[in-house]
Amino acid sequence: MAGSTFGNIFKITTWGESHGKALGVVIDGCPAGLSLNENDIQSYLDRRKPGQTSISTPRKESDQVEILSGVFEGKTTGTPISLMVPNTSQKSSDYSEIASYYRPGHADYSFDAKYGFRDYTGGGRSSGRETIGRVAAGAIACKLLKEMGIMITAYTRAIGPVQADLSLFDKEAITSTPTCMPDRAADEKAMAYLKACMEKKDSSGGIIECLVDGLPAGIGDPVFEKLDANLAKAVMSIGAVKAVEIGDGIQVSGALGSANNDAFVSRDGRIEKKTNHSGGILGGISDGSRIILRAHVKPTPSIFSAQETVNKAGENIEIQIKGRHDPVIVPRAVVVVEAMTAITILDACMLNMTARVDYLKDFYAH
Repeated sequence: MAGSTFGNIFKITTWGESHGKALGVVIDGCPAGLSLNENDIQSYLDRRKPGQTSISTPRKESDQVEILSGVFEGKTTGTPISLMVPNTSQKSSDYSEIASYYRPGHADYSFDAKYGFRDYTGGGRSSGRETIGRVAAGAIACKLLKEMGIMITAYTRAIGPVQADLSLFDKEAITSTPTCMPDRAADEKAMAYLKACMEKKDSSGGIIECLVDGLPAGIGDPVFEKLDANLAKAVMSIGAVKAVEIGDGIQVSGALGSANNDAFVSRDGRIEKKTNHSGGILGGISDGSRIILRAHVKPTPSIFSAQETVNKAGENIEIQIKGRHDPVIVPRAVVVVEAMTAITILDACMLNMTARVDYLKDFYAH
């Protein structure tokens, strides 16, 4: 299978299946000397693990990470870092029935069409558990970025029709509410909405917003390695994401140039923008203002209502999916968006070190 590797210098390769023995990631290109232990990574994995709230799958997994290589005496060595998370609560029998048909909204049919067979136990590589490797790698990227003064913050912006009021932004609420909303009143409304969805045997989609603060101007490239293009690819590679916006996003198609352009001003010798419709990126390169990214996440395709599909013999049938499923993917995907954003930003920063002669001269001149 091609396509399990992402990045240029800070490069990750995820591996493992939902119902296999373990999942993990190999990270190449992490510099030597970064203080790192399992707890640094575990705090991120704990944000995406199942079974923690009434709106996540009841599958119980500790998702305990183990560092297999690349760290010595608490610091990275500059060699590949291998991380592993064992699976401990597989129930493949829950999925034995779906071997004979294709679930609506899942990758069953397309996977079968490509490879001629599929791992029907939990979706294999198409499962949301594949994101364990991304989050583990993203935890390392976030730690390194913090040491560079760059902060990544992701949260739930909306679930179904319920929008967070950002004028009430409460960062602590992101990690203490079931929905990961930064607005506690909106969290309560979203929980009521999700309860109604579950009673109807249905599911909901939503929006995740991610902010990047502290990134200087000049990161990214103007053609095929555009920062916004790479961020879009990174976030769109998350299974349930169907659209990505930067800055004003789709609203720009109905805007006037006079309103959409961000005016530049000079303040105390620094060039800044009066507004940030661009979302922090111009011409594929960071402009020094906050990067604003939104990911639109589809409803969980595994619902308990009856659905139409076909079996492998091509016969029309009606099914009712069994097993353990999230009524909404969004809250557990917040940290995945944060991780993929961090990996992309760090990789772009590393690539930028070769952009100018003076960067090399500053480092190597004696």
